[in-house]
Amino acid sequence: MKKWDKLPKELKLDEVKPYYDILKKKKISRFFTRVFDIFMSFFPLIILSLFFIIIAIIIKCTSKGPVFYRQVRVTRYNKDFRIFKFRTMVQDADKKGSLVTTKNDSRVTKIGSFLRKTKLDELPQLINVFLGQMTFVGTRPEVRKYVDGYTPEMMATLLMPAGITSSASIQYKDEASLIENASDVDKVYIEKILPDKMKYNLEDIKKFNFFRQIGLIFKTVL
Repeated sequence: MKKWDKLPKELKLDEVKPYYDILKKKKISRFFTRVFDIFMSFFPLIILSLFFIIIAIIIKCTSKGPVFYRQVRVTRYNKDFRIFKFRTMVQDADKKGSLVTTKNDSRVTKIGSFLRKTKLDELPQLINVFLGQMTFVGTRPEVRKYVDGYTPEMMATLLMPAGITSSASIQYKDEASLIENASDVDKVYIEKILPDKMKYNLEDIKKFNFFRQIGLIFKTVL
């Protein structure tokens, strides 16, 4: 973890400092979290390689476009990275509507709908975890548009790598259905859903512990 003076200036805020101090003291939990991330991303990638190929073939045979969705997201220390996900929407979907997906979004393909419901579209993020761009449990990576609107306290979530799952992800597993009837999806997400999710994310930082992380993974599976 970087020293406070070495953090990007946008993170060196009074509102962020308490969260930084908490994480700084959790050296052992941070160490075991990274070891867990490496082993539990590498071996599944090997074991599931054939499964990945099957999904890739189905995606290519059912819709035009690439197999992977490589949108730019934001992770630790406010850095941009490209997330790996199986493509679940039509090609160039980002240019055809909101960055937030609703329950009955017409841009979602048939196979994409299945992948989303089963969360199989998230599997390629194991690559991001292995590379250290993400972790298994942490704040879901947002697009730059939404990160630029973070409050000073929300910036504390960028002290750790973005995650595949979190308390907020569990609580908002049906997020798409909550905004399907909204006239302005982005406004509802930014003003209502994102602030509420951030309460869970910030609480996760306060309670950060390796064994608690494992517990959240099991809760996600359940």
